[in-house]
Formats: sequence, C-alpha cells, structure tokens
Amino acid sequence: MNIGDLLEPRAIAPRAGGGSKRQVLSAVADIAARNLRIRSEDVLDALLEREAAGSTGVGHGVAIPHARIPGLTAVRGVFMRLETPTPFESLDDQPVDLIFALFAPAESRTEHLQALARVSRLMRQGDLRQQLRQARTAEAIHALLAREAQPSAA
Repeated sequence: MNIGDLLEPRAIAPRAGGGSKRQVLSAVADIAARNLRIRSEDVLDALLEREAAGSTGVGHGVAIPHARIPGLTAVRGVFMRLETPTPFESLDDQPVDLIFALFAPAESRTEHLQALARVSRLMRQGDLRQQLRQARTAEAIHALLAREAQPSAA
C-alpha cells in the first residue's frame, strides 16, 4: 500500500486553522467531502462516532482519525497541518498539529487496518514529523509522505 495512492495533493491542507477537536474534525470532513464526493455531515458523524470510542490522538502532536464510510470504493486519506495546535485528548496529553485522516469503504476490514498501521508507523518518525511541520505546500507534504512510505531496499 502506497501512501501516495490514498492521499492526493488536493486532499492536503498545509495551513489549517485550529480550534476545538470538533472544529478540526469538521474541517477534515469538509476536505474529505470535496475530494471524495460524499456528504460532509456523514463524514463528520462517522468521525465523531469513532472519537467517542476513544481519541485518535496518538501522541507527538499527531492524530489519525478514521472511519468507514458507505459509498467509498477504496481507502482514501486527508492530511492537515494545523497552524494552532488543538487539544485532542491524545495519549501523551499534547495538543495536535498533524492530522492524517483515513476513510475506508463500509465493508473494508483488512485494507482499512493495513492503511491505519502504515500511517501509524509513518507518523512515528520524528524526522518526518519535523519535515511535515516545515513544509509549505500540499505538493511538498505529499512528496514527503509518498517518499517516506516507500519500502526500504533490502
């Protein structure tokens, strides 16, 4: 699974506003709706339902919200870098400024979990997080994520 295949540059917001957790998730839902041609309200409801089960803030300023969405045919992503870090009930109690949201077809199981594991491993890389925080354009962020996600040569 290649991160570049599930995350298009137009689904990246390099300088998004912060606010409350709900406001951030609403902004993620709006980007997903525009890029995936689904209703923003449906995406937000699915994200909020998932968050009610436990925060997707994984630490180090990163959150990986995710949801299954009826009507999708493949796993897709949205990436946002927040200008103002937002409290997200993260594991380390640190506010979040890097959001990598994943959306999967309602019936998806394996592909959804593989994408989630891949993004989680990727976002644990401290050097990459720092580069993402410094990148200025959607294209630069996409290039960093696609490059970092390539399997290493043996």
